[in-house]
Amino acid sequence: MAWVLSEFKSRQVHFDFKIGIGKSVQIVRRFSVSPLHIQMEKNCIFCKIASGEIPATKVHEDDKLLAFMDIAPANVGHTLIIPKKHHEILTDIPDDLLKGITLLTKKIARAILSALGAEGFNVIMNNKEVAGQVVPHAHIHIIPRYRGDGQQLHISPNPRAKTSVDETAEKIKKFL
Repeated sequence: MAWVLSEFKSRQVHFDFKIGIGKSVQIVRRFSVSPLHIQMEKNCIFCKIASGEIPATKVHEDDKLLAFMDIAPANVGHTLIIPKKHHEILTDIPDDLLKGITLLTKKIARAILSALGAEGFNVIMNNKEVAGQVVPHAHIHIIPRYRGDGQQLHISPNPRAKTSVDETAEKIKKFL
């Protein structure tokens, strides 16, 4: 008698409870799960933080989300929000989970303003390496801002991007 990992697919893991010896083995019960520790990426530092394998200074934790202090903060109070289950970028996150991330972002930003006296904050999410994503696990940065803090967030207009705004909009609309 034993529980045996019988099938592993991207979203579901199946275990079979088997009884018998040799050719006379019978599956008595099938058990399907999708636990966090199986769904995490093997070498993802944020998955390891979510599972408790690596410690973090937590601000919020529930069954789906984790918010913790950034270990290389841009400002005092720099907080990261991650889904516990591994999703690489925004477009990979299921809608219901994304709604939870958005609401938690609002809640923590409000707490940062009150608790730290921040005068503002940036909410940033980099998606893919070319956009500045360092850890390939979806995450939101909430960075408190203070007058004279020396931080800059400036995206310069690209004159080439403006030349075909209408055409670009039509291309995007086709994929909505």
